[in-house]
Amino acid sequence: MNTNDMMAEIRDANLSYLMLAQQMIRSDKPTAIFRLGISAEIADLIEGLSNAQIMKLAATNMMLTRFRFDDSAILGMLTNYNKDKSLAQSHAAILMACQPSEQIS
Repeated sequence: MNTNDMMAEIRDANLSYLMLAQQMIRSDKPTAIFRLGISAEIADLIEGLSNAQIMKLAATNMMLTRFRFDDSAILGMLTNYNKDKSLAQSHAAILMACQPSEQIS
């Protein structure tokens, strides 16, 4: 994959994320804040973006999203837990809920 292809993929991922995030926030803000792992202030900003602003933001050369978990235990629960999948997902959600939301500083 060359650089131009990678930049196009990043742009597409950013656009998809922003559109989904905005839709989630407008539909149910508290749930969206939890599922997206963002603060209420960031949710308000995303909610108020115009289509032109979303397109401009999506065109940046860096990913706007990142993994919410830096803990290998959470990643392991979501990918390798073999006993009770729904229980593992619930446990991972509880652990991620305890993590602070991301803040832009």
